[in-house]
Order: sequence, then structure tokens, then C-alpha cells
Amino acid sequence: MTVVKIEALSGSRSRVLLENEESFVLYKGELRKYRIEEGGQLSEAAYRELQTQVLPKRAKLRAMNLLKNRRYTEKEMMDKLLGGGYQPKIAREAVDYVKSYHYIDDRQYTMDYITCRAKGHSLREMEQKLLRKGIDRELFGEVLQELEAEGFDSEEEAAIRHILIKKHCTEKVMDDREKQRIYAWFYRKGFSLDTVRAVMEDVLLDIT
Repeated sequence: MTVVKIEALSGSRSRVLLENEESFVLYKGELRKYRIEEGGQLSEAAYRELQTQVLPKRAKLRAMNLLKNRRYTEKEMMDKLLGGGYQPKIAREAVDYVKSYHYIDDRQYTMDYITCRAKGHSLREMEQKLLRKGIDRELFGEVLQELEAEGFDSEEEAAIRHILIKKHCTEKVMDDREKQRIYAWFYRKGFSLDTVRAVMEDVLLDIT
């Protein structure tokens, strides 16, 4: 098949576009090894080797290296690999590979996310952030039920009180303007304003 274009991405990496509009990223050494040139022909054997060996192996290594620095959800890892120029089928293979070793586990990620952030975040805020990470509402609900069955306290009152203490709101008497600013902050974070008011009143009574 014909190599339509070779686009340099960096000093060592280039995107190869084929006549069928398929593209993938290769290093300079690989371009030389497979004799890939703009306007030239890529043999079927070379194409097959790239698709079944070279690129899948590199995608798996890339995924493993990314996981050394932080945890990823399945969607985040797919987005990262796709953004790095890997084809969807190869990115999918790499994600499935790391999932098979539980290096990516959306259920455990959700459980850890909720338990680590419950003190300073509303359930709504955590759900919205997890949705953006590719965690669906059904999984979020299932994990929350599991945690609550194990004794996890997801009550907003404790989270609100924790935040108020962290913001030193319990150390001073607030005027109406300061109260409205605090209410607005909690509202943006997804907390119930009625709950915020109740906790605020309790906190202010504690210091008067």
C-alpha cells in the first residue's frame, strides 16, 4: 500500500499516513528498517509486522510506564494512548492487557476515590468528577452501596464540618457577606444548601 504522507511530530517520531487513510506513529529507526518513504510502498509483510508486533508491544510498554507515575481509569488510559497516536484497536489491546493484571481497575479506582475524598467533597461533586474520568453512574452507585454496607459514612454533614474547620470558619464570627460567600462555594461543590445552613448554624453556635 502507498505511503501518502510522513509528518514529523518531533525529532524522532513521525506520523505515517497510508492511502486507506490509516495512520500510525513510528520512530526514525523504524522508518529506515521498513524502508518507509513518502510516496513509496509499504509491503503487506511489513504492515502486518507493525500492526501485530511492533505497535502493540510499544503501546503496552507505554501504558505500563504511564502507570508508574499515577493511576488511570480505563477511559483516561485510552485517551492517553489515542492522544499518543496509537490506533484504537492497538490502544484497546494495550488497555485490556494492563486490565488483565488489574493495573487498571475502575471499580477499585472508584472505591479509593470516594473514601479518600469524602471528607472534603460532596457525593455529587465526586460523581461528576468520576463521570469525566469515564466512570458511569451505575458503577458509582454500586460502589457507594458497597462502601455504605461496610460502614462507610457518606453523610454530607461531616464533610461540611470538616471543610469549615479547614477554612478556619469555626475560629471567627462571620458576617452575612462572609456567610453568603461560603454558601456559594459549597453550592458550586454540589452540597445541599439546606445541609450547609444547618451545619453552619451549629458551628456558629459552638463558637458563640
